[in-house]
Formats: sequence, C-alpha cells, structure tokens
Amino acid sequence: MMNILAPPAIEARNLTVVRGPRTVLRSLDFTVPKGQITGLLGPSGCGKSTLMRAAVGTQAKVTGTLKVLDQPAGSPSLRSRIGYVTQDPSVYDDLTVRQNLDYFAAVLDPGRGPAAQRRHDHVDRAITDVDLTTHADSLAGNLSGGQRSRVSLAVALLGAPELLVLDEPTVGLDPVLRRDLWNLFHTIAADRGATILVSSHVMDEAERCHRLLLMREGEILADDTPDALRTRTARATVEEAFLRLVDEANAGRHSTGPETPTRSPR
Repeated sequence: MMNILAPPAIEARNLTVVRGPRTVLRSLDFTVPKGQITGLLGPSGCGKSTLMRAAVGTQAKVTGTLKVLDQPAGSPSLRSRIGYVTQDPSVYDDLTVRQNLDYFAAVLDPGRGPAAQRRHDHVDRAITDVDLTTHADSLAGNLSGGQRSRVSLAVALLGAPELLVLDEPTVGLDPVLRRDLWNLFHTIAADRGATILVSSHVMDEAERCHRLLLMREGEILADDTPDALRTRTARATVEEAFLRLVDEANAGRHSTGPETPTRSPR
C-alpha cells in the first residue's frame, strides 16, 4: 500500500524542453506517485518520449524543476535505481538472451562471490518475468521483434529498480503477450513496491493504469485516475474522455484567437 505522505516518484514544475525553434514540452507541472502504474498517453509525436528522456536524465536542454526519487533528474546516484526501456530494443544480437542479461547485470553489480550469485539470481528472475525461459540460450538476433523487446524489458528489471520508465513497451505485441506484460507490471507495482511510468498511444491500455497523464502537443490535458476522468467528462471510456478534453482544448484556443501554427513535437 502506498504511503501518501511519501514524496512522489517524479515531480515536475514548469518542465520545458525547447528543440531548435520548437517548444517540445510546454511548462509541465505533474507528479507520479510511488508504487503505482502511471500511464503517459497521447498520440504519436505529442512529447511522451521527450518527457521520459527528461525523467531518466538523457534529454538535453531541459529547464524547470524535475525531481526523480527525491533527487534531481540525471543524478549519478539514480542510475542503479531506474530501469529504462526505449522504443528500440537495446540488446546485442550476437549474444544469447542470458549472455545479454549477464553482461548488463555485471555492469550494474560488479564483483565475485556473493555478488556473482546475486547477479545470477537477478538474471534468472528477469528471464522468467518476461517469459523467455525457453529462449534463454537463443541468440538475440534470431528472436522476433516482440521477443527482443522483452529482452530489453528484462534488462530494465535487473536489480529490482525502484522506478521503471517504459516507452511503449507493448508496441507490436500480440494481445495475449500484451495482457501478460500488463499483469507483470501490476505484480511489480503491488508485490515489489516499484513505480512504473509507461507510455502508450493505445487508449485501451489506459484502463489498466492507476493514474493517467494525458498529453497532446507538448501539454498535459489531464492528470487523474481513469475513473475520475470518465466522471469529469461524463464519458464511458478513457478514449472518449480524452477526445472530449481535446475538443475542449481546441475550443479554448479558438476562443482566444488564432495562434501561430507549430510543428508537432516528437
């Protein structure tokens, strides 16, 4: 059970990212509570990946305040406390699944003796978590795209991170595997106390989250629970609620007069 008095896992105030002539993230204020699954949802190009890169400390030209696990984003002390999965699988094709995980586990927790046994245990658990036990000795380069994505997720799970940042981890996966991964996310949050920030442009995945950040064009349209969003907009689904909020935002912009068009952020 989450301690409501604990500081949030992520806290942003006036978070802004400018890339060339474009403002990619526009003065965002939001929090991500600990021990829950927060969904970052919105269409492709709305700024989700940029926000996630800012949270893990790999995004350039970030202004405003961004704290992660009560430390400034990007602090060296956070490296072993955060697991990050990008949209492109980050694995070595000429290594097997187990060899990939052994390598990354050694980077996270170098040493011999008890450290080596600890790494072995973490690798075994990560392989089991992502359901790749029967492929543990297969070369990553011979796996399907979905399986390679699961290897990347297994790498992020090494060392039991306190915060998992997952950028569209279910893209290209079949419905059964998507369901199984979401069950895993809930287990990680409920049983291990980890916080998960997961992005998607598939609105039905919003219903699986404890809390939602709905984004459009570099702005956050809503920061609330799925139930509260449906109630607030008097809509039956989160997708319908999102479309209602988009219509309201568009109406507000039109009522204040035309604005200079900008290219959509990525």
